[in-house]
Amino acid sequence: MNVLFICGKNRLRSPTAEQLFADWSGVETASAGVNNDADVPVSQELLGWADLIFVMEQIHRKKLTARFISELANKRIICLNISDDYEYMAPALIKLLEARVGRYLSS
Repeated sequence: MNVLFICGKNRLRSPTAEQLFADWSGVETASAGVNNDADVPVSQELLGWADLIFVMEQIHRKKLTARFISELANKRIICLNISDDYEYMAPALIKLLEARVGRYLSS
């Protein structure tokens, strides 16, 4: 399963999620950002690769849909509702991600 994590700038939340779930059996991960200044911007290629897409906030889903509506046909997008309050690999962020993402990857 190819899993794409998306936040705004691809600096803290989505790279943490990418790293956290990278070693899960049967899971390949990538991350990107929807903002113009993202370290790794969302692309058609990444969206085409992804089987499952996680966004950190509803605004990310809105930006993604506005720019890539046709690429998102038949894609499952899950909003994790994780605000931009965490540093990269922060223990509290890891705990939230494990609680909110793990169940989707285990099934």
